[in-house]
Amino acid sequence: MTIEKRSAGILLHITSLPSKYGIGDLGPEAYKFADLLQEAGQRYWQILPLNPTESGYGNSPYSSHSAFAGNPLLISPDLLAEDGLLQPKDLRVKEKFPDERVDYGRVTTFKHELLQKAYQNYQENQPGTLKKSFTDFQKTHKHWLQDFTLFAALKKHFEGKGWGDWPEELRKRDEKAMQELANQLSDEIEYEAFLQFLFYSQWEKLKAYCLDKDVHFFGDMPFYVSHDSADVWAHQSYFKLDKGGRPTGVSGVPPDFFSETGQLWGTPVYNWKELGKNEYDWWLRRIEHSLQLFSVLRLDHFRAFSAYWEVPATEKTAINGKWVKSPGHDILTLIKKHHPEMPIIAEDLGEIDQPVRDLIQEFNLPGMLILIFAFGDGIAFESSFVPHNHYVNSIVYTGTHDNSTVKAWYKAAKTEERKSLSRYVGQTITNDTVHEIMNRLAYASVSQLAILPMQDILGLGKEGLMNIPSTSDGNWEWRLQPGQFSKKQAKALRELAQTYGRLV
Repeated sequence: MTIEKRSAGILLHITSLPSKYGIGDLGPEAYKFADLLQEAGQRYWQILPLNPTESGYGNSPYSSHSAFAGNPLLISPDLLAEDGLLQPKDLRVKEKFPDERVDYGRVTTFKHELLQKAYQNYQENQPGTLKKSFTDFQKTHKHWLQDFTLFAALKKHFEGKGWGDWPEELRKRDEKAMQELANQLSDEIEYEAFLQFLFYSQWEKLKAYCLDKDVHFFGDMPFYVSHDSADVWAHQSYFKLDKGGRPTGVSGVPPDFFSETGQLWGTPVYNWKELGKNEYDWWLRRIEHSLQLFSVLRLDHFRAFSAYWEVPATEKTAINGKWVKSPGHDILTLIKKHHPEMPIIAEDLGEIDQPVRDLIQEFNLPGMLILIFAFGDGIAFESSFVPHNHYVNSIVYTGTHDNSTVKAWYKAAKTEERKSLSRYVGQTITNDTVHEIMNRLAYASVSQLAILPMQDILGLGKEGLMNIPSTSDGNWEWRLQPGQFSKKQAKALRELAQTYGRLV
């Protein structure tokens, strides 16, 4: 059992925090939010992946050029100023960023100008304690940092081209060619390493502050990694690629009720035979790395630990794919060997078959229950998402970052769904009260952990959507506005947690 206490948490990604710099970061507002979580009686702060985001991938935290690196956009300028790496004048924002959305283009330009200044100040002064800490960081993270920093420097050198379009000797990682360019790009490589040092230094301080308040980070790890990533470039034999480094098989999901052609994600699939020869070392390092960041880790697209949908890379849709068995059982067995408590959550949404259920049951992993999925079958109430069908070893949500908010769901719901919900709770529901009722249903559930997205705590509608799957515009941009989640709301949430036995 991963979640030891009956408890509650809030889903709010770091980018969604308030900040005058256009994007949430690891600075003062994160600490204020941790204080409010404690006041609200919350034990978990659930976030999305912390890896670098790119405009070419719609700024999705689930599509990154590294499975290990942190996102430099999350580095706090305020904390850099406290460390003497920036001056107060550097923190003056000449242009006003919107409070309610992240403008990634403007934010990226602004943040990297500040980070370049911080690096220049470090180079000029190189304070002894900071230099030693930076050196120690590079030694500790050597197993991924060297490949990542060289990859990032080469990507800039080749004006953003993916590694599949680099010269052949670099695509194939010829040692002499890589060393020559590494020498040429040494300052850029150190800069990229310095950014990672800043990110991880700030993250560790925030995590320690939260743990001191008995607030635990609940993180997320995608199953697949992007082709244009340091991971695929550095470990090409671990992925199904042709001699030119292009994927031969890609990921997706088969046609279903929601899509006649399925979903074609396009990330390369794993060469499990090669991974198995080294006892899945890269996978285990990745999970170990994540468990150092978070108290609890959600494995996204968990059904792929049993079998995954592989599509020939030449296909335009996911129709002509096939199910391929994966060695998830072997990987989970190795995780359990190192982490007997198994601080793992299974993202078991979608089409789940018996082998997946068996895997979840064998390793006693908590699954997910989504309330906005509960009331679509009329008056039968047979769905596993309906509260009276919940089970203890689970996590109940009103919705997730990929779903509508409760208010947006209810506004678009069919009449039979609205009637089902009203009948279930025994009272008339309006669009103004539906989020309060659903939040209460989540807290009342027997599920050991109840997680509410911040948008449902605030009762937001369509304007609060974080991500609309299969679209690219406007996703991952939503932000909590200053003062929007107040001490008064924290007190009300605490009372709800106390009422239903979830108070920390």
